[in-house]
Amino acid sequence: MFNKLSLKIGMLFFVFILIIETFLYSILYTNLANERIEEVMDNLLARGNTHSDVLEEHFNQTTLEHVAIMESESDFAVVITDASGFVIVHSDPIDEEMLEVIKHTDTHQIPTDGKVIEERWMEKDYIATDSPITINEEHQGHVFMFADTDNIKRIVDHLSDQFLIIGFITIILTIITVFILSRLITKPLIEITKATEQLSKGRNRVELQTDRSDELGELANSITTLSNDLEHMKKERNEFLASISHELRTPLTYIKGYADIISRDDITDDEKSEYLEIIREETEQLTVLVRNLFNLAKMDQNTFGINRQNIEFGKLIYTITERIRPALEEKNIIFLVSCPSNIIANIDPDRMQQVLLNILDNAKKHTSEGKRISVEVYQNKHNIKTIISDEGEGIPEEDLPYIFERLYRVEKSRSRLSGGTGLGLAIAKEIVESHGGSIEVNSKIGEGTSFEIILQRGEHIE
Repeated sequence: MFNKLSLKIGMLFFVFILIIETFLYSILYTNLANERIEEVMDNLLARGNTHSDVLEEHFNQTTLEHVAIMESESDFAVVITDASGFVIVHSDPIDEEMLEVIKHTDTHQIPTDGKVIEERWMEKDYIATDSPITINEEHQGHVFMFADTDNIKRIVDHLSDQFLIIGFITIILTIITVFILSRLITKPLIEITKATEQLSKGRNRVELQTDRSDELGELANSITTLSNDLEHMKKERNEFLASISHELRTPLTYIKGYADIISRDDITDDEKSEYLEIIREETEQLTVLVRNLFNLAKMDQNTFGINRQNIEFGKLIYTITERIRPALEEKNIIFLVSCPSNIIANIDPDRMQQVLLNILDNAKKHTSEGKRISVEVYQNKHNIKTIISDEGEGIPEEDLPYIFERLYRVEKSRSRLSGGTGLGLAIAKEIVESHGGSIEVNSKIGEGTSFEIILQRGEHIE
């Protein structure tokens, strides 16, 4: 239970908000309490100053008794003394604490507008003020005002009770708010957790709400995308394994079948030579397939070596075209090559030869007699563009997005006749992109196919 994220987030929010509220309430309570206490003291001093002002006008026994009688009906007590501190009149009985305050007051240090002389309301029974009586600039006496501190304590206690009630209500509202907020935050996280658990169990198809515009929405969208990618990869993997199994099974079946035939005693030498040639061809086909699979594995593990160097691109094109020209002439295919002699490319010549030969070999297989295949090379300030075009069968539009996928064939039923494994273009694309380049294809049924390869230029060779 205590390991739940919603509880941890809720507790974190609660503690954080509680600390803030406690801090704010402490400041507010202290300020309010001090204001109420100061209000009582200011009121007490104001009453004393009022009596002092009246007595300065009429300092006689009648006025003195009138002041005492008036305060006897209030919550305060008044004690009026002469200049020497002798008590002239008082409104309430004088106890020891009042006498202590009067005796220990330095009357010569009291300003004319009065002063609070005892303000320790938490320790004493009374707070007290002293308002001097001055007549014709002569000191005639003092008006001591006393207020029972129980009144102040009741005010503070009442304020404390109010703050406790408000604080309790605030804590309840805070808990409810934190619970709602933590649920709102953790609910999508719980859904995401369940989705990732499904992914870990192999259930690659998960659905999450991706209509949120915050970070959780982005996370849900990323996991949904990951789910779709995993589903697609699982499908591709199964198709890939099925295709590999088929590709391996076919030549192995040929090899085993013809090996069994050769072992018979009733076959002629000519038949044996024919069957050995078929075995050799199938073995070569199997070798090419395994080599291509090995290259793809190295690409996936980022161990496929690219040894780039500045070379004369024209010489590479010449080597490749001369290598494939006899096969094209045998099929009576017109072969045109256009490549400036001053082009320098920063490439791995062996890997790039593999790419160009693969594309030219595909063009040869799907171009009929009397048609044309061309290789055109251009360059600009930064790039080298190589276009290999043919007037062959063309590729259906719906197949174009997939021709660079592994083991994908446009005409699966004719794959054995053409000798392809469906890996050549996938490897070609990986090689070109590992050079920092790009490869694109355009094709129309009955008109032909064009591959466009863009590579980086190299430095000029002296």
